[in-house]
Amino acid sequence: MNQKLICLLAILFFTSPVITADEELSPYLKVGTYKGSMENAVADVKSQLENAGFDVLGDYAPENNQKLHALAYTRVDLQKICLTQKDRGALASILKIGFVENEGSITVSMLNPMYLFYAYLGEEIEGHEGNLKKIAREASSALSKIGTELTPFGGTEEIEDLKDYRFMAMMPRFEDPEELNEFDSFDAGMKTILKNLDEGKGNTVKVYELILPENEIAIFGVGLYDTEEGEAHFLPIIGEANIAAMPYEIILQGNEATMLHGKYRFAVHWPELTMGEFMKIMSTPGDVEDALEALTE
Repeated sequence: MNQKLICLLAILFFTSPVITADEELSPYLKVGTYKGSMENAVADVKSQLENAGFDVLGDYAPENNQKLHALAYTRVDLQKICLTQKDRGALASILKIGFVENEGSITVSMLNPMYLFYAYLGEEIEGHEGNLKKIAREASSALSKIGTELTPFGGTEEIEDLKDYRFMAMMPRFEDPEELNEFDSFDAGMKTILKNLDEGKGNTVKVYELILPENEIAIFGVGLYDTEEGEAHFLPIIGEANIAAMPYEIILQGNEATMLHGKYRFAVHWPELTMGEFMKIMSTPGDVEDALEALTE
């Protein structure tokens, strides 16, 4: 082979647009701006996701604020991949869209799928990256009628750091959840949590449920409407632009209900937070744990 051709191929190979180990990812992508009502924006996004083969799980207004909205969606092939990570990996199968209304227009954003996959699946992502990137591309292209900007925002983290993320030394990682309750069985846990959610215990609202009975896994998206300790307290402090982080989740695996530790989950979804800003919501991880724990009792 011609030496110049060999050199050219080498350059193309090493400069091709693949994700490298030290590449940085942002947690959110701005999709575009929607002109119309919040109701129509949410309905259009739902329709576009469903037309692309995704399943919309639910949506709600965080803080009970009608200028904010969050929507959760998934897909069966994504669930199958995420279930290979036995330690709460199913949480990575739930993707989210955020809506923020400001002066008559609505900014639509999405939780960056690959950011979430690296953070929640960690090293278990190995061997699945190709399929996950395909799902991520299909999720963003599904919203092309809303916009194609896909502008990253919300901070950045290197991929290798995301796989083992923690805010700082001694802080919890993904694999350090908070234990909420143990039940006699998976069905008993389901019954208890659903009953409490249906009753709105602790000023909460069920946004969605994803139940995988064959795996004895259930995930519940929970809106936190307590005005003193819930979303209306902490979201204005840490940033409502990142609304696609919501809602918070309870995951039931077998007979054990857990949640991601607040000091991990808030930090990974708001990576731009400084220690000073984190201190302003110092009580929030405990407040969220109290609210979700009460739903399992």
